[in-house]
Amino acid sequence: MSRVVGYASGVFDLFHIGHVNLLRHARGQCDHLVAGVLTDEVAGHKGHAPVVPLHERLEIVSSVKYVDEAVVDTTLEKMEAWRQVGFHRLFKGEDWKGTLRGAQWERDFAEVGVEVVYLPYTMHVSSTTLRKLLQVLVDSGDRR
Repeated sequence: MSRVVGYASGVFDLFHIGHVNLLRHARGQCDHLVAGVLTDEVAGHKGHAPVVPLHERLEIVSSVKYVDEAVVDTTLEKMEAWRQVGFHRLFKGEDWKGTLRGAQWERDFAEVGVEVVYLPYTMHVSSTTLRKLLQVLVDSGDRR
């Protein structure tokens, strides 16, 4: 029997329970989980740089018990990540399901026998929400 390699990538900035949930659910559906941590440059596609530097995010993610291996992810192109890692399942949050990019992943990966698996999204927390909350706290502190 061959082992199933899974791949879950993300910025993993301001690491929170949503990240843990994603990695836990992913690890439950593969034998070996590789977590790709996006570089600061690639993560900038969301319009802002990560708060936590790449080397620290990589260390945090690699220390999570559900992760067997953490690698630097240098591209948003998941086919390139597949060429480098050789995974059988791509794990993404269910917020990607039904999007143009999600549909493209499904088409591209079907051609090479990789399953795209959408995992539950933790609705009450996100790095974006945390970043906004921190900015409010910083801004309110500036007025004193």
